[in-house]
Amino acid sequence: MTRRPAAPFPGDIAELGTVGDAGALAHYSDPSYYTKTYGNRRHDVEYYVRLAKKSRGPVLEYGIGNGRVALATARTGVEVEGVDLSRSMLDDLAATLEKQAPKVRERVRFHHGDMRKVKLGRRFPLVIAPFNTVLHLYEREDFEAFFARVREHLLPDGRFVFDFSVPQPDDLCRDPERWFGAPRIRHPASGELTRYDERFDYDPFRQLLLVTTRFSPERGRAWTIPLSHRQLFPREAEALLHYNGFDEIEFTSDFGHAPADRHTDSAVVSCRLRR
Repeated sequence: MTRRPAAPFPGDIAELGTVGDAGALAHYSDPSYYTKTYGNRRHDVEYYVRLAKKSRGPVLEYGIGNGRVALATARTGVEVEGVDLSRSMLDDLAATLEKQAPKVRERVRFHHGDMRKVKLGRRFPLVIAPFNTVLHLYEREDFEAFFARVREHLLPDGRFVFDFSVPQPDDLCRDPERWFGAPRIRHPASGELTRYDERFDYDPFRQLLLVTTRFSPERGRAWTIPLSHRQLFPREAEALLHYNGFDEIEFTSDFGHAPADRHTDSAVVSCRLRR
């Protein structure tokens, strides 16, 4: 059956924007839907796998989820250790690992916890935070705590690499009362044809974007899932890194080698510890 929230999620952006709240976790509560939605997203996976192979590992991955990047990395022979706040995604990763070859299982370790707080007691040549993981940090103090953990886990000559969606004016100025429709999907858990649409609400002072997705199956009640992302502007990201002990900060565009520019959708950031 389709996994649905036991109680309605907050619909007001003023109620969201704290690490670990519904806006940060609800989107990941149904791993089967997540896998179906992002299963064809391969360009970032291939990018991070290339980095992992070049580093020779081990790799620390923040936001390991159900292993979209980590499993592909482990299959190339590189060890991955991950941290994630979603128990649902980690349970799904554990179930998937049971079906993998023994050598792949041995190369993947994961920890349930807050990326601002988890301390593993080891250092890595490569630390990554793929697919907007950093956009679930909402306040300056959240970024500072997370970057402190990255510094503790990164080898002196290692690299920290992450990506984030560049804020798009069209999304930030949409009418928050309007629902934008999308084609129907067959929900992977229920098998039902399900219509879904989205609503966008932006708080310009907190730089917080709330995307509410409404699922309307052919039979049964509709339900909504919130997803809140801190809107991180590139120059702001550069300043946060600089003042938190990082150097050689480089921005590239959409998992390629070209420098980021005004047409960039996903900004990829690579940096080192300041010497």
